[in-house]
Amino acid sequence: MELEAAVRATIARRLTMAAITHVFTIARVAELLGEDEDWLREISVEMEPEDGIISVYSIGDDYTPAFTDFGIDNLRQLVDIHKEDARRLTADPDKTKQRP
Repeated sequence: MELEAAVRATIARRLTMAAITHVFTIARVAELLGEDEDWLREISVEMEPEDGIISVYSIGDDYTPAFTDFGIDNLRQLVDIHKEDARRLTADPDKTKQRP
């Protein structure tokens, strides 16, 4: 019995995660990052809850994406990736064409 209780306690400690105490709406994140809210909304669809994004629902099933601190960092990385991709395409427009 004692061993079983000890195993359960060990498993419980390993499964314990820090509680999320706050999130930032996409409007606030857009302000923080200095980016367009609609554009951030478009690229945030690439994120999963594990990436730090959640949906906050209001009346009428309207929702807004919201981000944890970790989610903001991940979104910032996506912003950088999308901007770099745009720079590459601008620098070499031939890359958009299919090559045999």
